[in-house]
Amino acid sequence: MPLYLTESEVGELLAPADALEAVERCFRRLAEGAIDNQPRIRMRVDGGAFALMGAVDRELRLAGIKTYVWVSAGTPFVVVLFDTEAGEVRAVIEADKLGQLRTGAASGVAAKYLARDGASSLGVIGCGWQARSQVASIREAVPSIESVVAYCRNEQRLGQFCSEVGAEPGESHRDAAAQDVVVTVTTSSDPVLRGEWLGDGALVCAVGANDPKHRELDNVVLERAAFVCCDSREQARRESGDLIEPVEQGVLDWLEVQELQEVVVGELPGRQDDDDVIVFKSNGLAAWDVAIAARAVELARERGVGRQI
Repeated sequence: MPLYLTESEVGELLAPADALEAVERCFRRLAEGAIDNQPRIRMRVDGGAFALMGAVDRELRLAGIKTYVWVSAGTPFVVVLFDTEAGEVRAVIEADKLGQLRTGAASGVAAKYLARDGASSLGVIGCGWQARSQVASIREAVPSIESVVAYCRNEQRLGQFCSEVGAEPGESHRDAAAQDVVVTVTTSSDPVLRGEWLGDGALVCAVGANDPKHRELDNVVLERAAFVCCDSREQARRESGDLIEPVEQGVLDWLEVQELQEVVVGELPGRQDDDDVIVFKSNGLAAWDVAIAARAVELARERGVGRQI
């Protein structure tokens, strides 16, 4: 019978280390051609949008869809897993926490493979829900991280965030941007990170903007970058304003945009010098949702968590 997991149960089951392992293995299967990933499709509803994304993971013998509606009343997320061998529904999972964990884990994988050796500081621009898992996952993936500097415009939210994750509050965007690893995880439609603020050797993980008209990075970030990668070129060409506009303006070419999976399996070197500025543009893949949902179900079965439906 299908298993149903709630948001709180997902939070109890999965730690950042679980998410990191699941997402890193997912990148390897993507590189091996074991996964078909369907980029996000959005449809309009009154006052918002309805989104669908899906993936088939032949190694896990699972297919899955992630779907959510974004309206002013709220944004409920659900992942449905199908067992492609048994021809059954494996699980239905409330997926806001799941999405937070897998998005943080993807940045953690990027930091593991692309941060310079001995990277000791993390800067975070944005203090919302997604920012918390960014800090936890990157700390887990890069044990040399010793300090975190965060910045957002709301002083109250900044103070609460810093207290929760053990970060230092920055006085401006520049303070967060000066760190070894820099994460932008905002809802801004205009750039919050300027290339001249970055130190040599910085890794930038751009997480927040997945709309062709929204940007978190200015052109100078891309101009300075020695290596630019994303989670999926196909999806980036549809919804990543941080890459679409620079390509349209001649600052970047799609031929220069690689996929992180190629670095994870050693097909590309990624970082070649400690002083290189590197950019990872994260949009979020259904393949990650399937992978981390599969791990949640595995742990739930072991621990007797969830209910049969």
